Amino acid sequence: MKIAIPVKDENLSFFPNAGHTPKFAVYSMTGSGMFRSFKLEEVKNNPRSDINHEEPEEEHSCDHGHDDADHIEQHNKMGRVLSGCNYIVVKKACKNTAKSFTSQGIKLVKYNGESFQTDSILKEVSAKFI
Repeated sequence: MKIAIPVKDENLSFFPNAGHTPKFAVYSMTGSGMFRSFKLEEVKNNPRSDINHEEPEEEHSCDHGHDDADHIEQHNKMGRVLSGCNYIVVKKACKNTAKSFTSQGIKLVKYNGESFQTDSILKEVSAKFI
């Protein structure tokens, strides 16, 4: 099973806004119950070309038309780059971001905690990975 989580950089600090994250860390999960473990497989760049990856916006709220075809395609790039993942952990995701993942069969798992450490977050939400 593969789980993606939005991160700021290779230090794997959780990035709250899934649609504007600079990168995605992809983990594989093994085991079950309290014996689940996570192994980092790779870190992928967010393929969107309509955002500034050098100055990511954690609190960005979209104010554009959500039916703009070019903008929707930018979101869809994220789903395609994460195809093969079963889940993505998010704190915040707009409608188009969520749809980009679900259209690829990736289920969203909401994280409401305060940690920015991906290992801690994955353990905290691991019961939702079935």
